Amino acid sequence: MSDRVTNTDFGIHDERTPTRIGQAHRHDYFQVQFTLAGEAVSHIGATRHKLVPGSLVFVLPFRVHRVQRDPGSRFCVINFTRRFLRPELDVDALDLEDVPLDRAPELAPFLFQEFADFRLQGKELDFAETACRRMAEENGKRRFCSIELIRAHLLLLIGTVCRKHERELLELAAGKAQRRSRRDALMRVMRHVREHFSHRITLADAAAAAELSPNYLAHLIKKETGKTFVDLVTERRMEKARELLTHTTLRIGEIAAAVGFTDEGYFARRFRQKYRVAPRQFRARATTSR
Repeated sequence: MSDRVTNTDFGIHDERTPTRIGQAHRHDYFQVQFTLAGEAVSHIGATRHKLVPGSLVFVLPFRVHRVQRDPGSRFCVINFTRRFLRPELDVDALDLEDVPLDRAPELAPFLFQEFADFRLQGKELDFAETACRRMAEENGKRRFCSIELIRAHLLLLIGTVCRKHERELLELAAGKAQRRSRRDALMRVMRHVREHFSHRITLADAAAAAELSPNYLAHLIKKETGKTFVDLVTERRMEKARELLTHTTLRIGEIAAAVGFTDEGYFARRFRQKYRVAPRQFRARATTSR
């Protein structure tokens, strides 16, 4: 946050403040981007949203995002920590997707940004602009009850968006859209793994291919599969090796190289560890079975 040098919990700025908003990045705090004039394209993970005056974008912590804005655009960026938004919400930032809406309804636009376009018009837009102006004014003079007033205006802004898109948000929650999002993200990761079996596969590269942050990807894999990234990649390599042993005449060394092992002996040991049988024996049994 540009103004978190003195205020580490909340920051708000407009287009006049230097920002890295146009570059893909992530951070450990929440962010709301409010387009006031001009057009832009928002990228959050693998999703794209066209932004027009009145559009709002809600970014969860650790989500890779960027916004491409037209020259001359006007916008407001609001940054804040979990404790500032909801002091009693003691949940790890990487687990916010699992918080029920009845516990923290103000999380709704953050949780479902991937599936919805949030836009205010008319009186609601005027109200939101006023809320931003008042947050900026109060944040600039921090005094008694400033935090409470800023939080009140922030919640009014978020609540206005939630009411405007109430039906859509509740339908997304009922349909467990977050789960679909996580499955899609894992599918992008596994596609990258399959396409790079013969190369060194790192968590950072897989995360970049899926447009996720490495720490979020590691957490997601552990949550969804119970495995680490390395365990998951090794498991997929072994499955591919089984397939090649069964359906091709490639030599063991060639199969080892095809699934990313530079040492045939090490590949054989890992294969035996996984399947309780050496690669050659596995091939012989598969051939006999056929």
